[in-house]
Amino acid sequence: MRDAELSAALLHWYDRHARVMPWRVSPQDRARGVRPDPYRIWLSEVMLQQTTVAAVRDYFHRFTTRWPTVADLAAARDEDVMAEWAGLGYYARARNLLKAARAVVDAHGGVFPGRRDGLLGLPGIGPYTASAVAAIAYDEPATVVDGNVERVMARLYAVQTPLPAAKAELTALAAGLTPDLRPGDYAQAVMDLGATICTPRNPACGLCPWNHACLAREQGCQTELPRKMAKAEKPVRRGVLWLATRGDMILLERRAETGLLGGMLGFPGDAWDGRGGDAPAQAEWQDIGEVRHTFTHFHLYLTVLTAELPVGAAVTRGEFVPRDGFRPADLPTVMRKAYDQWRNIVPR
Repeated sequence: MRDAELSAALLHWYDRHARVMPWRVSPQDRARGVRPDPYRIWLSEVMLQQTTVAAVRDYFHRFTTRWPTVADLAAARDEDVMAEWAGLGYYARARNLLKAARAVVDAHGGVFPGRRDGLLGLPGIGPYTASAVAAIAYDEPATVVDGNVERVMARLYAVQTPLPAAKAELTALAAGLTPDLRPGDYAQAVMDLGATICTPRNPACGLCPWNHACLAREQGCQTELPRKMAKAEKPVRRGVLWLATRGDMILLERRAETGLLGGMLGFPGDAWDGRGGDAPAQAEWQDIGEVRHTFTHFHLYLTVLTAELPVGAAVTRGEFVPRDGFRPADLPTVMRKAYDQWRNIVPR
């Protein structure tokens, strides 16, 4: 098949099999003139970075219910946005989300730039997100390449070069297939193909609209592609969290805006994150065990120490808040693991 025939075949498949997403306009509605909301497309793409669709759906619903427009999000308090983001991970995304929303309002009159180049000027928006918003929201024929698309291209063309070295080649191949007509639907179609048919394991080749053109299927190596360089083993960091209470109060510390878990609420810790510090008070700290969490580049093992401080006791870090006055769900995952361990061991 020629590139144009491949693109047309995929769009025909997408018209019948498009996934239903809360941020997506169906191909039928688009044909009737319904336009995607750039705000919803951008928000979903930021949330979906290194996160599954299943994990994102509830977060997306909460965000768009609470902040239905980019202007609403731009006017939100930082701590409210960080709290709603808690548990989704990669917290720099939330900080950049606010920066970009405010830039859209302050510099663009509340309207997202309509071209990829303009979108790249917004904080936290890289080539992938800019291409996705430009294609899906504005029908610019921008090439959208995520992990699903890389896998589809590697198999369709039987690319043997391992990732990440193959990224440029796979992007060029994807660009050759991106049509001028319906590029937004095409971008979503090829991602859907990778997510539902051309899956990492046991691809459903018999259902694929490109199966007759797929070189990997012809060669019988589709399950072996894309090849990947062996990953280095993640290092392990160890540290301490201090979980202190005083009467019906619990000690929390808001982290610095930059760096790991930036801007999030948590418990005082030592220098496992390159910041840390000393214990927040002189006390008889009780070891209640260890929590483990994996970040992108390392595994973290944290010893949780707890103490009940006397009424009036001063602390050198953080602030006491009512135990019933904060939501544990506002904590990042590693801090919530420590809180859950404390709650299961220490009586209220």
